[in-house]
Amino acid sequence: MEFITTRSFDRDYDNLPIKIKDRVDKQLGFLLQDFHHPSLHTKKMEGKWGERGVFEARVSKDYRFTFRIEGDKYILRRVGKHDILRRP
Repeated sequence: MEFITTRSFDRDYDNLPIKIKDRVDKQLGFLLQDFHHPSLHTKKMEGKWGERGVFEARVSKDYRFTFRIEGDKYILRRVGKHDILRRP
């Protein structure tokens, strides 16, 4: 698997504190190793976003990232505090 980032993800990531960016990088490494890694708490989103194949995963207690799977690629959509889940 490999990552493709959206403009929204890139913009979100650029605005994160350095400590959180490091944590995001670590969690993305876990995602590449194991979709079901325990620290990710990966789950399909509910409602219309879940129907569109959007997943969310944990960065920390307060931060999440969203993504879709297309073939052998993870499309990274958003990253940030919980409010990003309103428009993943």
